Amino acid sequence: MKNYIGNIFCGVLTLISLMATGQAKEKCVEENTSGVYTRPNIIFLMTDDQRWDNMGCYGKPEFNTPNIDKLAAEGVTFDNAFYAVAICMPSRVTMLTGRFNSNHRVGFVAPDDYTLSQSDFEKSYPALLKQAGYRTGFVGKVGFTVTEKATRPSTPKEHFYKEHLGNTFDYFAGSETYDYKGHVTWPESDVQLQNIFKEGREKSGRTLRTGEAMLRFIETQPEDQPFCLSVSFYAVKHDKDRDVYMPHYEQFKDHEFEAPNNWVEGENPDLPNVVKENARGVYLHRQRSSTPEMYQRLVSRFAAQGYSVDDQVGLLVDKLKEKGMLENTIIIYTSDNGRFQGSHGLFDKCLLYEESVKAPLIIYDGRMPESRRKRREKALVSSVDMASTIVSLAGLESSNSMQGKDLTPVLNQTQDMSQWRDAVFMEDLFLVDMFKERYKENVDEINQNLINSNKSYRAHGVRTERWKYFVYYEHTPKIEELYDLENDPSEQHNLVNTSEYTQILKTLRMKTEDLYQKAIQTR
Repeated sequence: MKNYIGNIFCGVLTLISLMATGQAKEKCVEENTSGVYTRPNIIFLMTDDQRWDNMGCYGKPEFNTPNIDKLAAEGVTFDNAFYAVAICMPSRVTMLTGRFNSNHRVGFVAPDDYTLSQSDFEKSYPALLKQAGYRTGFVGKVGFTVTEKATRPSTPKEHFYKEHLGNTFDYFAGSETYDYKGHVTWPESDVQLQNIFKEGREKSGRTLRTGEAMLRFIETQPEDQPFCLSVSFYAVKHDKDRDVYMPHYEQFKDHEFEAPNNWVEGENPDLPNVVKENARGVYLHRQRSSTPEMYQRLVSRFAAQGYSVDDQVGLLVDKLKEKGMLENTIIIYTSDNGRFQGSHGLFDKCLLYEESVKAPLIIYDGRMPESRRKRREKALVSSVDMASTIVSLAGLESSNSMQGKDLTPVLNQTQDMSQWRDAVFMEDLFLVDMFKERYKENVDEINQNLINSNKSYRAHGVRTERWKYFVYYEHTPKIEELYDLENDPSEQHNLVNTSEYTQILKTLRMKTEDLYQKAIQTR
């Protein structure tokens, strides 16, 4: 009888989903013999500006991330995951919607400086899962704005959280950038949730508060409903005392971290002139990471924040075990973009070198037998794949607007890898001079003037298993970079002008243009 009722319920949810989206179709899963509905719970964990190798499971044990390392050891760890765009706002929207930056056009600077429309948000993975009967939650940094229609510029003062996200998220504790500024929580009746973010709380660093709100969601989860919880940590971005939980800093403050072999003290003369003269990462490196002392100070503080996040990951796993949920829960761990931390003589992100665009990605599926997890995966994957993968893991069909691949066949090891992609597309549409002018009425004219004066370093390109190619396509003449990552993983030798690689260069140029044209196609 319970299975019969469960199947009816599943059919009703499917009908609602189809009516709501015209696209999402639930693949029904019956109740188990205990009457508990068996669709998986999904937890998406995202840090802010966490460089991919700043954790033990990616080769740097000095960062001390035991819980993330254990999650990696028990799950599938991706060694070739990359961001489609490596700066927070557009990257978050790409993972939410499964669309490339040039397609959704949500970002910091004109001409791609739109908000995300309500109709586009309703095709995102949280909205599709909500429509299919999931309880949904969001905790942490939002980083983008949803408005009724897509508008410019992309960072208006009104963020409309309750108005435009309230129908999607049952549980919400978030803000634009800091959890002490413009923070909004619901349900308002949850007094414990409200108290977590009560002004003036002592000994409660931002990562700990995020973790408390995350655990509160688990504690209030009904037994008869699957959930999807998105947690966006404010760490490991920024390095002021208020951003670092100082008790966790004690273990790192006197530790001397090994600098990467492409860290540059002072200026890097080998960067393209358009980058040296215009990119934000150059002067930020000068100010923040260009001496050994600066480097050690910053990295120790980033390590402390990574440890604070790791601590919350451990508490989350313990809570899921306590609630008997872990075996039916999928945990995805990643970040929104990388960070140079002095590599290439840069501090920031955005630019298409590995430290910026390579992503940590760990997927733990408690339903999966150990023989299919506990492994490392070399398939090329992109952040644009996140939305379609999460939707598929929930037993739904992706929105037609989603441009990424579904990673579940890779996870399940049923994918014919000869038919998998051979390259990922990545782009950088950010110009700091445009960011400074973003609220002016003539931003499009300013943008064109920058292009005409050869100050644009917008770029796009591809990453294959062995090669990296990208082009600063608005510069005249175009500036190209080509790296053999098998022999030059630190990207120290640009091979563009080496005749031996002429055919590879032509092939990757064509691949870049082909993937760009596909990225901008609307569906």
